[in-house]
Parts: sequence; structure tokens; C-alpha cells
Amino acid sequence: MTVAETPHVVIIGGGIAGLAAAFYLKDEPVRVTVLEGSPRLGGKLSASDVAGVPMDEGAEALLARRREGIDLITATGLAGDLVPAGTTSSAIFTRGAMRPLPRRQFMGVPADLDELAATGVVSADGIARARHEERLAPEAADTSVTGYIGARLGEEIVDRLVDPLLGGVYAGRSDELSFQATLAPLAAATKNHASLTGAVAALLPPAPAPSADNSKKRSAPAPVFVTLTTGLGALPEAVAKASNADIRTSAMVRALERTQAGWRLTVGSAADPEYLLADAVIVAAPAAPAARLLSRTVPAASAPLSQIPYASMAIITLAYRAEDFPGTQRSGYLVPAVDGRDVKAATFSTVKWPHLATHAPVHVVRCSVGRIGETALLQRDDADLAALAAAELADATGITARSVAQRVTRWGGALPQYNVGHLDRVAAIREAVSEQPGLAVAGAAYDGVGIPACVATARAAARQVIAHLSRFDGRD
Repeated sequence: MTVAETPHVVIIGGGIAGLAAAFYLKDEPVRVTVLEGSPRLGGKLSASDVAGVPMDEGAEALLARRREGIDLITATGLAGDLVPAGTTSSAIFTRGAMRPLPRRQFMGVPADLDELAATGVVSADGIARARHEERLAPEAADTSVTGYIGARLGEEIVDRLVDPLLGGVYAGRSDELSFQATLAPLAAATKNHASLTGAVAALLPPAPAPSADNSKKRSAPAPVFVTLTTGLGALPEAVAKASNADIRTSAMVRALERTQAGWRLTVGSAADPEYLLADAVIVAAPAAPAARLLSRTVPAASAPLSQIPYASMAIITLAYRAEDFPGTQRSGYLVPAVDGRDVKAATFSTVKWPHLATHAPVHVVRCSVGRIGETALLQRDDADLAALAAAELADATGITARSVAQRVTRWGGALPQYNVGHLDRVAAIREAVSEQPGLAVAGAAYDGVGIPACVATARAAARQVIAHLSRFDGRD
């Protein structure tokens, strides 16, 4: 690269991480190309109509307390489309009944055992076991969620509460997921608290005290989740447009090699390859394709990347006539795997997001199926999956009417599994990548699967390549 040339940054992957990285490079003196192998942008973000209602097919909410997602939305001009959830009150369908999810909990780990006992989610024996918490020293090495929480509070707490919440995020299993990677704030808090329930309480806002003057209105709590009125599926296109990058779809990167000046990418089919030269590369692809691309150039990163498994899942969206749907104030419910049902979660979308109910006189429900290893379930055809979801929804809610519209969205290999040892694998990947000038990684495989976490990796990757390129133009 010479001073007279405009440095070229190529981003591999057009999901939200890759597009956000392009956006964060838009004001830098570089030329940016985004290469997406599939025919469309957005990765797991997509939206389409169901019975006249614009419904997300993948992620449908982002966590408001992490600013990265909201800040990106604001910067791309979509702040006016942000709306908070109408309710976040959820339930657990377990032990044959719909039971309220305790409010004083962190990813299912309870802070108040009396509140938990009142919900009926956990049996009397399970509550008694939790009250006799094993006081263990903080783990020096990583362990599974079940291994740590189950040892302290009993495995029923994990099975009935923690596993369904983590299953909704990762589609994984608590006996394999890493405690330190999936529950990092709690893992840190345990170092300063003798009890696990005390550590959870320290992470939560104080319980509201009874007001002496009931006439005084309490300020509304800050929203926990937000979305876009058009669905989060609208975000990728907005970010892509705002990035001013050269964005190409159906552009599969087959190989990545070092050159004396930077990198060479092989794009397209083996019969008709195209070669691109880049001064810096951001790999924002899932772990498996990232591992393949780095296998020859950065084997020390490729090996741990190849050890990150992915879970597949499907989302069945069902629309019911408004008069046929039972009234509820809940946003949805979760189902523990130990209950033996296939639907692991259901979201009452037009209740959780009231703005959706203005589009058509229907209630829309999203049912999620598929935990890691459930390949046979996901091999069933769309009609079978829709019928299964409707039957289990009827069993849980009592709704007997037929849905007026259905949509089945399959996400093969969608969710990275943060299994035991994940933090060490990520550290090894980043160390190996950092030794390669002009190379960075981003995406859901590293620090979190939500939109804010992916955006944070994108910002860090953009800074990393700019720091490298600035050494050549006198800015360092």
C-alpha cells in the first residue's frame, strides 16, 4: 500500500456485524467492500408480513440497557421508529400449568426464594434444596451452568428456570453451556457474595418500597426491550445504505491469503473465480466458515473457531382472529426441556408489541422450536411444524380456534453455543488474529448473540483495522 492509494477494507459477511463494521468505517479515509455469500443481507434479521402484520422472522427485540444497538439505530436515522415493549411479563408453562416467571431473578437464577415458592414453578422439595444453598468458592476454571448453579441451588432450579431462559437465547443446554460465558455478570458477582441469591440481588434494581402517598405517581421504568415499528428486519438495509460501502450479495469468499502488502480474497465459483486485493479484512462470518477461511493463514485461530458448535431452530408464526384469541397481559411463556414438549417458547407478539395490533384485527404468536441436537424435529415439513406448534399452544393457553395464517422460518446453524471453555477459545482466536496485521473478526460467535453484542464486536473490529492502516498514513 502506498500513501497515494486509498486503503481497501473488505468485510466478509453481510449480517448485522459486518454491516455495522462498514458503517463504523464510513468516515475513515478507506474504501470498503462488503461481501455476502447469500442472496440477501441481514443474516438472522429479516421481516415479512403475516396476515397483514409486519413480523420479524428472526430476532424481534434488542436489549435496551446495552446502548450499542440503539446508538446504531439512531445513527442510521431510525430513532423515530423505536418502540418499547408493551409488557415483559412472562410465564413458565411447566408441571402442567402456566406459572408466572419470578420478577426477582437473573436469567432464571432467583434472588428471592419466597417469591419463587409462590409461583409454583419449582416443587416444595426443590425450594427446600435451594434454601440449603451449598456455599462454594468461586470457580477458578470454567464450568457448565448446571455444574455451578445446580451444585449450589439444586438442579431443579436449573431445569425449570435457568435452562428455559438460556434455551430461548442459545437453543442450547445448561449442562453444556459455560457459566462464565453465558452468565458473565453473575459469575463476576459471585466473587463478592457468599450466596448465589445474594449475587443475583446485587445485579437487580432494588425492589420498590411501598409508597406512603399512593397519590404520587411513580416514574415509568426504563424499557427492557425495544424494537422497530417496521421490525428489526428493516435494520440491515438502513445500516447498509448509511455505510456508503460497496455491498455485494451472492459473493461467496472461497479463500483468504496473505500477500506481501495485505490480503487476497478468492470470490465466486471455482470455475470462474474473482480475486480481490485488500489492505485489511474483517471476517464477520459465523465460526465454521471463518475457520475454513483462516485454516491456512491463521491456524491458531481456525482451530478454536472450528470448536464452536451451532444450534438450528425454527420459528412458527401463527395469526388468529382477534376475537378467537384469549385475553392475556403476558408477553409470552417459556417451556422447560424437562417437560418433554417441542415448543420451547411462545411470544404473544401483538401483546408484547401493541403497535402490531394496529395493522390488522388479528393476534400473532411466535412459537420457537429446536434445541441443539433436535435434528429430527426440524426435519419435519412446514405443515407438520405449524400443526405441532398450534396443538402445543392450544394445550398451554386453551385456544381452540384455527389460525388464519401461518409462516415457518427455519434457521439452520443459527445460534453459536457458548459451551464450557468458550472464553478461552475466544481469547485464543483474538490473540492469533491480533498477530496478523490488518485482520479482525466480528460477529455472534464471540461475546454475545444479541444485536448490541454483535454491534460492539463490529465497532472493535473497525477500530482494529483503522489502527493498523493509520500506521501507513502518518496518523499514528
